[in-house]
Amino acid sequence: MERLLLKEIVLDQRAGFEKKRPGTERDALAEVGRHMGKPHALTLAGARRCGKSTLLRQVADRFFASGYHYCHFEDERLLGFQARDFALLHEVLIECFGEQKVMLLDEVQNAPGWEAFVRRMIEAGHKFVITGSNAALLSRELGSKLTGRHVTVDLYPFSFREYLRHLGVAADETMLLRPAGRAALARHLADYRLRGGFPEPLVYDAPELLAQLYDDILYRDVAARHDLARTQALRELALYYMSNVGTLVSFNKLKAALGLGSVTTVSAYTDYLVQAFMLATVPVYDSSVKRRSLAAKKVYAVDTGLANRVSLSFSRNLGALTENVVFLELLRRGADVSYYRTGSGREVDFACRRGRALEQLIQVTLSLGDPQARAREVDALAEALVEQDVQAGLVLTESEREDITIGGCRIQVRPLGPWLCGLGI
Repeated sequence: MERLLLKEIVLDQRAGFEKKRPGTERDALAEVGRHMGKPHALTLAGARRCGKSTLLRQVADRFFASGYHYCHFEDERLLGFQARDFALLHEVLIECFGEQKVMLLDEVQNAPGWEAFVRRMIEAGHKFVITGSNAALLSRELGSKLTGRHVTVDLYPFSFREYLRHLGVAADETMLLRPAGRAALARHLADYRLRGGFPEPLVYDAPELLAQLYDDILYRDVAARHDLARTQALRELALYYMSNVGTLVSFNKLKAALGLGSVTTVSAYTDYLVQAFMLATVPVYDSSVKRRSLAAKKVYAVDTGLANRVSLSFSRNLGALTENVVFLELLRRGADVSYYRTGSGREVDFACRRGRALEQLIQVTLSLGDPQARAREVDALAEALVEQDVQAGLVLTESEREDITIGGCRIQVRPLGPWLCGLGI
């Protein structure tokens, strides 16, 4: 690239980055802080527009106030950028901002050969914080060139805690002591479940931005990146998933329904959507890798607001959206999530592992008020607890609180809002 153009770009980008509002503080900032003393490259990975650039600004303010270099690779003026241009970029950054040991690279997956440059500079003593919106590209390139030299922090749209922080609501134990406080928390949770946590639509109170974001992920991050000609089939598949969050999916049935030709195509398209952080698939809990891979998977959206905005479900399935909220919170808390099927065929929504140990079994339901719903949820959970020799289970509901002992197992029934905030459990 031409030096003068590159200089113009980095000066413009730096000015824009410094003017960027720090926004709502992200919980991930604390996790980032735990990795600051390591020489490894730190990767912030997540969906388009989930707040990675804002978090990068918060990282710069918190940890690198003394100086850093910055470049954003989704700038259209960098479309012709090649691996050989990194040396020139570094020279231009030094010319403009002096020598710095910290480099912040935004949406780095758009820059060919970035991983080789990062490795070379790490070996020369530089610290990198990079962001990216494609899981496959990041993992492949980090794994091949930066083995043992990188740490990844996954970023999702706002959690319920962050949503409340964005609204200026202080959620604490005192709030739960007052009927008005509990009612306010329940009201905010109902709104959050439908609006989701993508920052920009919330900041500007513009839910229509979710539809544009959905199209950007679908066409720019999936169809264009993978050179897919059959975008109609891709769109129908994505729409099916977003309209059926929390349900088991059969690639065979989807192949026939959408005319995608083969199970391999359905599997590949699904992987592309997962890599672009639009959705996640959840396997059954099983010690056999083969059985896990062959069994039907459950699908969840990266954000309930996104699913709610584009879904074809004319009557909102609040139970499914609630389950999706819990799934995302479990991911934020670092759990390895599966669903569980008992020996008698009953289903438990979430089986959470840390390492090899099964740590927790969780059911999610709006209410246990209906006797049939109570029997279905509690009996399945109790059976799973006995099968896996786990002593305690959890049922998350809208507002109920109860402790149940059944067959020697303890089951806590707790309201979802306080659980999401880490309160009152």
